[in-house]
Amino acid sequence: MSEKYILALDQGTTSSRGIIFDKDCNIKAVAQKEFTQYYPNPGWVEHNPREIWSSQLSVASEAMANLGITSSDIAAVGITNQRETTIVWDPETGEPVYNAIVWQCRRTSSMIDRIVSEGYSDMIREKTGLVPDAYFSASKIAWILENVPGARQRAEEGRLIFGTVDTWLIWNLTGGKVHVTDYTNAARTMLFNIHTLTWDEELLELFGIPEKMLPQVKPSSCIYGYTAERVLGGEVPIAGAAGDQQSALFGQCCFDRGDVKNTYGTGSFILMNTGDTPVASTHGLLTTMAASAGEKPEYALEGSVFVAGAAVQWLRDSMRMVKNAAQTMEYADRVPDSSGVYVVPAFTGMGAPYWNQYARGTIVGITRGCTKEHFIRATLESIAYQSYDVIRAMEEDLGTGLTDLKVDGGASANDFLMQFQADIIGKKVTRPECIETTAMGAAFLAGLAVGFFMDRDEIRSKWELGRVFEPAADAAEVEKLLKGWHKAVKCALIWAEDEE
Repeated sequence: MSEKYILALDQGTTSSRGIIFDKDCNIKAVAQKEFTQYYPNPGWVEHNPREIWSSQLSVASEAMANLGITSSDIAAVGITNQRETTIVWDPETGEPVYNAIVWQCRRTSSMIDRIVSEGYSDMIREKTGLVPDAYFSASKIAWILENVPGARQRAEEGRLIFGTVDTWLIWNLTGGKVHVTDYTNAARTMLFNIHTLTWDEELLELFGIPEKMLPQVKPSSCIYGYTAERVLGGEVPIAGAAGDQQSALFGQCCFDRGDVKNTYGTGSFILMNTGDTPVASTHGLLTTMAASAGEKPEYALEGSVFVAGAAVQWLRDSMRMVKNAAQTMEYADRVPDSSGVYVVPAFTGMGAPYWNQYARGTIVGITRGCTKEHFIRATLESIAYQSYDVIRAMEEDLGTGLTDLKVDGGASANDFLMQFQADIIGKKVTRPECIETTAMGAAFLAGLAVGFFMDRDEIRSKWELGRVFEPAADAAEVEKLLKGWHKAVKCALIWAEDEE
């Protein structure tokens, strides 16, 4: 077979996927596998690193088998991954010393509180662009070293290494030969100086983490290594890696300063490309690194909403109100509004722009007339409201309004949600023909590194518009809805104060 393909490995919070793209960016094969979520204590979230790896390997093999291709037909592998999730393992045996601590996990909130109270917030923000929070990897690594017997001594002796999920996958794909990460994932650890592009000694000392544990950091588009023959049946270059949100920004062709996208996945993540200049936020956003196709670093502003698609999963799995995610649109369309009901899905605290580690889910405005339809609609609306708060903060940081919002991710397929999002923000919402832009970004980055794609202009020519949602709601009604939402958020924050 003369035609070559790119294999994108999309390792998400709840499932692993393998997606194969051809030269025209058409999806030729997809395989997906969900894996187990562990909640050992309230606010704690874990994954089994072995299951992450086995699920990712199995879907890669399945996608190749479905298309009838072998490793010789793959030009490169690109990886995109859930960010901040923390794995520590023995490089000799390949055995993790503890479960992966997931980005959603709040177990280290008290550690962050102590660091903030000791006056380190400004230093952390200046070096990393991040707000001190249990969301990021640093405190998770520290927790493992402090709580797993013998882990600290082994780490100091160089017998344990750390990685985010991209690092874990590359290490396993190469048969343990390569310990590496990219700029975008390193920038989410709260240990990486985004200005000097180095692991920061002062931060490592603050969290008590030996530098020898950490991976080498490289650009998002380069050849990191080659797959071991026993893994995919041959040596294939691993040529792209980026955290899922930066990968989606690249996949949406947001290459220019001011371009914005929102990915509706487990969480909702709004990123704006700020070019080669990091922009400091004064409205609760993060300054982070964008995926780039060269040595020169690029930056982004980001607003992180912890719960978006996860709220739909909650409706399906925990509340058992729907059998599948698609049903939420059907139920929401049955009623003209939420009947005054607001759901604040702060299951794991609140991210941007509030940054409250202790906030918890809140439901307000329930009357005897509240039905399942109202409840489901209110849950969907909460995703749009949270995105509004981030977009408003972004506009305030920039001092100018956005022109439109590019969207992707699983929940962007929900037409009700996308129309409501356009109504609430008062701007066009643009959805591409292919909403798998996270995986597509990984494919673009890998393809550029091996010459599969020539340049960004070629990539931009392959982006296809799917649908545009125009704002159509009455401005006074939108203002009223937003006022109710912000009252509901206050309730969630007051609950957090009581919990402290």
